[in-house]
Amino acid sequence: MGAHAAPGWTAAWAAAPQNFDALPQLPGVPAAPKWMVQGTVRQQLTVALDGKQVRVRFSNRFGQRPLRIAAATVALGTGGGNLSPGTRQPLAIGGRAAFEVPAGQERWTDGADLAVRAGQILVVSFALAESVPATVVHRLPPDGAWLASGNQTDAAQLKDVQRKPWNLFVTGLDVKPPTPANVLVAFGDSITEGSGAESGADAARYPQRLGVRLQGVAGHTPVAVINAGMGGNRLLADFTGPSGISRFDADVLRQSGATHVLVLIGINDIGFGTFQGKLLPGFNPPTAQALTDGLQQLVDRARGRGLKVLLGTLLPFEGSGYWSEANEAKREAVNRWIRGRQDVAVVDFDAALRDPADGRRLAARYDSGDHLHPNAAGTAAMAQVADVPLLRE
Repeated sequence: MGAHAAPGWTAAWAAAPQNFDALPQLPGVPAAPKWMVQGTVRQQLTVALDGKQVRVRFSNRFGQRPLRIAAATVALGTGGGNLSPGTRQPLAIGGRAAFEVPAGQERWTDGADLAVRAGQILVVSFALAESVPATVVHRLPPDGAWLASGNQTDAAQLKDVQRKPWNLFVTGLDVKPPTPANVLVAFGDSITEGSGAESGADAARYPQRLGVRLQGVAGHTPVAVINAGMGGNRLLADFTGPSGISRFDADVLRQSGATHVLVLIGINDIGFGTFQGKLLPGFNPPTAQALTDGLQQLVDRARGRGLKVLLGTLLPFEGSGYWSEANEAKREAVNRWIRGRQDVAVVDFDAALRDPADGRRLAARYDSGDHLHPNAAGTAAMAQVADVPLLRE
């Protein structure tokens, strides 16, 4: 970037999408029926960076037919899915208010003139031109989407609204910041996504807490923290969504202006198939070597794109359904490999959250109750240990 060049589009919010039709089913539970969506969809998101313009990414990554949008708007939110009418701006692609996203692809809207501040709530509303299967979904923020009949994209408050626990099709927000900014993508599983934080609030997730810590530090480059966590995600195999290996490019490397990535993933690979301390028949979990090889692949891919890499140690999990002596040995082996790295920044989540009297367990004050996911105090501790000088470089 030249000395006088204006900053380009920069990620200020994103979510890692999952394919609703491919979500795993629990044993003995009937498969969920295909979820058809029509009318207006509204979701809210928290902006991580100041900006003078915004654009929105619509994703049809897992769709089998075009996603046709009849109208879409963006506005500042006033809470509860409501918006401030005076801030409402139309969204278009190529100047067209009605647009489509081809199957298997994503599209960014044109820029909209809307000044935003880090920490503000934005509301994105879009009306579907036709009933469409819910394919691209995610759980950020935790309260899900608002659905209403017809085209209510301009409405300050939706009428006859329904709620769903999933958000749909909107997976990114970029801004034009006033000055160049760093973008840290927090990449991982449910611990990154935010499961276990006591209130369930967006602000209780560790990436969001870290973002707040990094906002407005005088004399430092602004930092946006993007949450690319996915509940149940495994590094080496598909399960609740594409494996970490296969989704890394889309969910990390393609985020606008990404400069850093913090990787915390692998505990689901270790624990999947374990019940009451024993490995169930038919499961063949990866070795510690396979996990470190996978992590090395992520490191190489990120560094090949010029990103600065942070690796997080795996948190203790004794007492959870995943735990066994063999699984603990794998976790410790992976953590030794991470701590031994000299070419990346190590974020020692394990050391920060483990029980001083039993390093194989989460400290009670940080345990959500399932002995696997940190509570709100735990995510605050994670944000504190992740706040390293490298993020401002």
